[in-house]
Amino acid sequence: MLEPVVDTDGAPFWAHAARGELRVQACADCGEPRFPPRPCCPHCQSFASEWRRTDGRGRLWSFVVPHSPLLPDYAAHAPYNVVVVELAEAPRIRLVGNLVTEPGAPLDSFDPARLRIGARVRAVFPEGGLPQWVLERP
Repeated sequence: MLEPVVDTDGAPFWAHAARGELRVQACADCGEPRFPPRPCCPHCQSFASEWRRTDGRGRLWSFVVPHSPLLPDYAAHAPYNVVVVELAEAPRIRLVGNLVTEPGAPLDSFDPARLRIGARVRAVFPEGGLPQWVLERP
């Protein structure tokens, strides 16, 4: 599977994920959460930031089901889902990932016919720290 590309601004996100925590960057001056991580707040232009822990809950905001994967590493899992999750605690924050049946399950473990916009999900962290999503109530 693919590994995340870690840059200076996003490194804390991945460090927290490796410990099983979903955190988002927020402005330490105005409090506005932001994603993707960046050095300057787009709301007040402050360079002060902090990483806030979230409860990892959200809702399925959008999804796509690739049947012919663009990347060879994903060919064995097609069709699989790619979801966009809107965080409950920070509705302007939307994260991309995969909806699976349980932590660490393969990308194709969730039946694409069961995907529903608005479904309640929560973040899970299998080994390696790459966040995945599971239904809150399967």
